[in-house]
Amino acid sequence: MRTGLQGKTALVTGASRGIGKAIATALAAEGANVVLSSRKQEALDEAAKEIQAAHPEVGVLAKAAHVGDAEQAAACFDAAIAEFGGVDVLINNAGTSPHFGHMVDIEPAAAEKTVQVNQFAVVQWTQLAWKKSMQERGGSIINIASVGGMVTEHGIGYYNATKAAVIHLSRQFAMELAPKVRVNCIAPGLVKTALARALWENNEEAINKFMPLGRIGEPEDIANAAVFLAGDTASWMTGQTMVVDGGATIRPSIA
Repeated sequence: MRTGLQGKTALVTGASRGIGKAIATALAAEGANVVLSSRKQEALDEAAKEIQAAHPEVGVLAKAAHVGDAEQAAACFDAAIAEFGGVDVLINNAGTSPHFGHMVDIEPAAAEKTVQVNQFAVVQWTQLAWKKSMQERGGSIINIASVGGMVTEHGIGYYNATKAAVIHLSRQFAMELAPKVRVNCIAPGLVKTALARALWENNEEAINKFMPLGRIGEPEDIANAAVFLAGDTASWMTGQTMVVDGGATIRPSIA
């Protein structure tokens, strides 16, 4: 499968661990330069060191930025452009879930943080990608949502509401930015990440039995989908949401 990613530059948010790190690693394996962004420079430097050691043929840049801070986001793009000349792929992956419980009990501060990181950051970073690079050179944007954005769930209802918004934002941006930029979305099911640890850590065996494909997802499962969507193999695909959930959403409602 020829992805056409060799020599391109990809910027990945939330890239110091989990799904973001796996996506950056997979893109580097395809020959893309990668720009890693998250809040903590030290963690980014460690991730960048690992990726660079595994793929010495590509450029790797670690640039800390709070995904919800406009100035830091702009500085991240400026650093990427200064280092590599432009940004061809943007992965809006950073996410947070500060509230676990009924949605009627969420505090305003937790709600605002969830929207800022999960939802508005997608708008902000997409704006920057378009205005600073992709308006001229084109590109591909991939937003990481969740199957939770399509269903109801206990405990993470407000998180899911922001992910439902990400799915619609992806469609809207795909319409507005075509034909220069393709915008697609990945909706992962339950993946073994630190963010989702409370959902799987003490219940993994039972969840595996529930899954049609017999296991919880790994970050690499999402990374493989991101590589497909980022590259030339998906050149006639935009505004779509790819569900990668081990078959969880095809289970019948009554066993």
